[in-house]
Amino acid sequence: MSTQHSKVAHAFLKNKEKATWHDATFWSVRTKRDNMAMGLDEWEKVREAASAIKRHSITHLDEYLDKFSTNAEKNGVVVHWAKDADEFNSIVLSILKDHNVKKLVKSKSMLTEECEMNPYLEKHGINVVETDLGERIIQLMKVKPSHIVMPAIHITQEEVGHLFEKELGSEKGNYDPTYLTYCARMSLRNEFLTADAGMTGANFGIAETGDIVVCTNEGNADMSTSAPKLHIAAIGLEKVIPDYNSLAVFQRLLCRAGTGQPTTTYTSHFRKARPGAEMHIVLVDNGRSDIIANPDHWETLKCIRCGSCMNTCPVYRRSGGYSYTYFIPGPIGINLGMLKNANLYYDNVSACTLCCSCDNVCPAKVNLADQIYLWRQNLDSLGKADPMKKAMSAGMKYLFNRPALYNTALKFAPLANHAPRFLMYNKLNGWGIGHEMPKFPSKSFQSMWKDGDVK
Repeated sequence: MSTQHSKVAHAFLKNKEKATWHDATFWSVRTKRDNMAMGLDEWEKVREAASAIKRHSITHLDEYLDKFSTNAEKNGVVVHWAKDADEFNSIVLSILKDHNVKKLVKSKSMLTEECEMNPYLEKHGINVVETDLGERIIQLMKVKPSHIVMPAIHITQEEVGHLFEKELGSEKGNYDPTYLTYCARMSLRNEFLTADAGMTGANFGIAETGDIVVCTNEGNADMSTSAPKLHIAAIGLEKVIPDYNSLAVFQRLLCRAGTGQPTTTYTSHFRKARPGAEMHIVLVDNGRSDIIANPDHWETLKCIRCGSCMNTCPVYRRSGGYSYTYFIPGPIGINLGMLKNANLYYDNVSACTLCCSCDNVCPAKVNLADQIYLWRQNLDSLGKADPMKKAMSAGMKYLFNRPALYNTALKFAPLANHAPRFLMYNKLNGWGIGHEMPKFPSKSFQSMWKDGDVK
């Protein structure tokens, strides 16, 4: 049974040159991550500390959320609580309407993607401008991000050049990255200066002080909050951590794991509004409370959204972000999608080799592969198990429970080496698509062991 993921991945792989480039690009980021990690003798200790802090924060989230909101309000920030995406979008629109906002500039936020905020606001007459370069490119292209940290890395400079010719009036045929970045900067500068409000996400919320911390490489979060008099910050409940000592741990991990840099170019702290300005924080649940209550999958909330699990995943690298049906791809997206709606996003669990590379690189030590394995075990109870795999498993069970039959099958297995190719390579043999079947040895390991051939 082909899943939506496998179908789109198959189409992606038809362009072998681009598929190879995509694989190499993300593996290079993984390599940079490894170099950064190996440069810190205490790397594994820092990962363990991050995991422990997240585990503690999530299991005491009620206390830290109360502390965070109380301190933020003491700083003069207006704090809102949204139970779901609809309430979040409604709150943001209400704030913007109260301030007669026509144009909103915003820095990168996967939470607003999750809540589909942009189309909601645009439907109500708000001009929303993405200011992260990658996000701006895909916004102009009218497509979704294919990666949570590098949303447009799958797009070539030639494609960006053609886009900017059409949308920004850039020079025809000039696809130099420096020139294209300049064009984007000039375009966005006017957007910053004419915007009525700015929005940021938040990488972390500091309970002890009521601060939010935003990590960027382009400074667009600072620009989004420096010119407009209104700043709205969107933050998921799980982003709140205890204090600045905790932040120091995550600051050492986030960029090293995500992009292979020692730190982001900008780490911006927002505690209160500028004089004469106004700051709002919207704390969003949208299913996070349900995840906390899930004994098998609550550790998904330890994720700090670095994207390193995608960079290392052999399936993501070779199938592209758009092959996944949930808006967040890769290992973390598989788990988040299943937590959101298992009946809708179940097909993504097949996009995993269970190699556990994601577990090994995750800076917060989220057990991603273990969770995907658990989701697979539940597919039959959801009525989503592959009928062919069920039949194969039943056949294997029957064979393995009958030693005489198993030994006979093993004895005659080498005959398959001489079977006509069409019998071995067809639609019934998924492994044979893109692979050569292994050859059966003339003598099985079991026979070699009995005959004393194994030393």
